[in-house]
Amino acid sequence: MSVSADARFDVADVTPTIGSTIRCDKATLLSGAKAGEIRQILEQRGVIVFPEVNLTDEEQIAFTHTLGTFAHEEGEGMAGKDAVYPITMDEKINPIASYLKGAFFWHIDGTMSDKPILASIMSSRRLAPTGGETEFCNTYAAWDELPEAEKAQLEKLQVVHAMWRSQLYWQPEPSHATLQQWMSRGKNTLPLVWKHRSGRKSLVLGATALQVEGMDIAESESLLVRLRDWATQPRFVYRHTWKLGDMVIWDNTGTMHRALPYDHDSGRLMHRTKLEGEEAFA
Repeated sequence: MSVSADARFDVADVTPTIGSTIRCDKATLLSGAKAGEIRQILEQRGVIVFPEVNLTDEEQIAFTHTLGTFAHEEGEGMAGKDAVYPITMDEKINPIASYLKGAFFWHIDGTMSDKPILASIMSSRRLAPTGGETEFCNTYAAWDELPEAEKAQLEKLQVVHAMWRSQLYWQPEPSHATLQQWMSRGKNTLPLVWKHRSGRKSLVLGATALQVEGMDIAESESLLVRLRDWATQPRFVYRHTWKLGDMVIWDNTGTMHRALPYDHDSGRLMHRTKLEGEEAFA
């Protein structure tokens, strides 16, 4: 697919530290001609919004392929298939919707893996009447602005992450059987500070962070909460208020994100695709 010389591709930053909008036509996106530039903006800005671009599912899948390796979802009927994944609280559409309730708290996707996904691409299909915005914070910028003396201490630390910790945020008194099911997903020890191959560094935090290795539980919790507060202060955050047809990409390796509350019976529906990870936590 060719792109005309006058094809529209307008880029604008939405906050000083995080987020850009790109206004362009579908042909430009689907051609892949701007894929390298989009990836560069994503790495630098953390989040890209394509306002009301209105890609179909097939077009979103094709666009995802232009940016990297398509990450297939797990689950019945989805393994190995190029498909969008429904983000909804409606269990008729997504039978494991309850697991998504952890997404209402700050997190990085893939902390149970050594190589997390590179990015998620999400399009709005149905909106809640109120609420349901998505917030993103820049964990590169949050790291960069920490005092140098503190950085030297934090770089030495390792943190145990567990999926079950994030589930306790929304269901603090699960049955033992439910807890055992969550715990079967295992745990993973990750650096608190991700030293990326680019030379940049970012904080690895979020709802799956269980305990700093070698640190008293109370001291660990205090540090993790303080750093989360630091990374999610307004100057590092972009809040996206969705319109129908919006598509948003976020760099999962340099941001955290969360959905804001909304009525779970509202029918809110997002369609997500993902890019395979290209770099392990280090």
